[in-house]
Amino acid sequence: MTRNDIALEIASKLKLTQTLVKQVVQITLDRIVEELVKNGRLEWRNFGVFTVKSRKARKARNPRTGEVVMAAARKNVSFKAGKVMLDRLNGRSVKAGSKRGRILKRRVAGTGGKSEKPE
Repeated sequence: MTRNDIALEIASKLKLTQTLVKQVVQITLDRIVEELVKNGRLEWRNFGVFTVKSRKARKARNPRTGEVVMAAARKNVSFKAGKVMLDRLNGRSVKAGSKRGRILKRRVAGTGGKSEKPE
């Protein structure tokens, strides 16, 4: 699935213009990158955690010539899937009485995962 595919699906479901949704998707992705550059970590509950990991400089070998060269230090992004995502990927349903089940049920119902307290 590409960024364009995501934008097209959102636009059709929400009945918005494709141009507007593409801008929103791009702004979201840009903001993710900004957060990783600034803080090195981004966590989305029930989805997963993105972290920046540093790799040290190291000796490497040119496979064609066999010459030893130094590979520069660099940073890499790592992603660890959240529990709910892993459960869905592995075909496990969330138990109705579990906390995760209640959170998901509320999110589907539109309360954003928070309890509604009577006043």
